Amino acid sequence: MKIQMKVIYDPQTDSLTIILRDVPVKESDEIRDGLIVDYGDDDRIVAIEMLDASENVSDPSALLYEIKGHATPIAA
Repeated sequence: MKIQMKVIYDPQTDSLTIILRDVPVKESDEIRDGLIVDYGDDDRIVAIEMLDASENVSDPSALLYEIKGHATPIAA
């Protein structure tokens, strides 16, 4: 089964990673201080990583997944 999308918070490194596609990373680009975007061979985004996540996200260990148009959010 291929990963469709995955969110990982690592409290040891205080980093939050959103993996969008399960493909190898060809290159990474730090688009702003502490915000890294990974690209695949097709130059499309593979993952987004935020360093110092607890300084930018109110509760990086909590996740609420919502599909727009659905009345009830899906808690993960």
